[in-house]
Amino acid sequence: MGEGRIERNHDLAPYTTFQIGGPADAFFEARSADELASALLFARKNNLSHFVLGLGANILVGDKGFRGLVIRNAANGMDISEDGILTAESGAIVWPDLIEYAVARGYSGIEHYAGIPSTVGGALWQNLHFLSPAPARERTMFIDEVVLDARLIHPDGSISDQNRDYFNFGYDQSILHHSGDIVLSARFKLTRESTDYMRRIIRENLAWRSERHPPLDSEPSAGSIFKKIEGIGAGRLIDQCGMKGTRIGGIEITQRHANIMINRGGGTAADVRAMIDLVVKTVERDTGYRLEPEIAFVGEF
Repeated sequence: MGEGRIERNHDLAPYTTFQIGGPADAFFEARSADELASALLFARKNNLSHFVLGLGANILVGDKGFRGLVIRNAANGMDISEDGILTAESGAIVWPDLIEYAVARGYSGIEHYAGIPSTVGGALWQNLHFLSPAPARERTMFIDEVVLDARLIHPDGSISDQNRDYFNFGYDQSILHHSGDIVLSARFKLTRESTDYMRRIIRENLAWRSERHPPLDSEPSAGSIFKKIEGIGAGRLIDQCGMKGTRIGGIEITQRHANIMINRGGGTAADVRAMIDLVVKTVERDTGYRLEPEIAFVGEF
């Protein structure tokens, strides 16, 4: 896998959207699906604790870092056929790279996810979704609607192609949460559409998101912190408790969206955990509902 490219004691914070996290004992950047598979096989053969890092959204890396090998998935190859089959390696960034690639060639189906930080692997992991704002499209769009199949490496090291039914997609859910499978690449079925129409959807969705989500470049965050409570919404409960603007250390609950915490500078994983504890206790005391985090906790805290 190119062991000469393994870096030691490598800081993980710059690879997360929260800009938080200590060092990994070992760090390897996989630049292709083959390198990703080789790195995973290497880690498993040598009984190394390991973690595959995509765009670093929806995770909190501990201040003490990760004891083992972090494999950064930078495998970003992509191709599209004349009949609209889009093939992408799992480290390809959905927005803007993959969406722009498809739209520029006149193919529709993934433009709805403009602005959401995710790799292809992450998109399948969480069944990437977006409540489209335009009146004619007021419904939640899920990535599984265009997934054909994906190539997976399984915990035993075998590799297979599995169709969308294998994934048991749900809201923020897929089989990947508990199967131990890692996506190497995926295929999506797209359709021909006017580029102007797709550009309009992208503009509308980006404008909608910009009003409700903090910009990652100036206000780093991990996205929604708590799981959705059906029919109520975690953000609504937190807002009802008057917690927007609450700050612990460098971490603040943003005024834009009560279910999002931002790093105001110098924020630590300890600050985030303290804020999570405060929110859970406050919401349960004031509303009776108990919130559960949806972000993944990685490494040592």
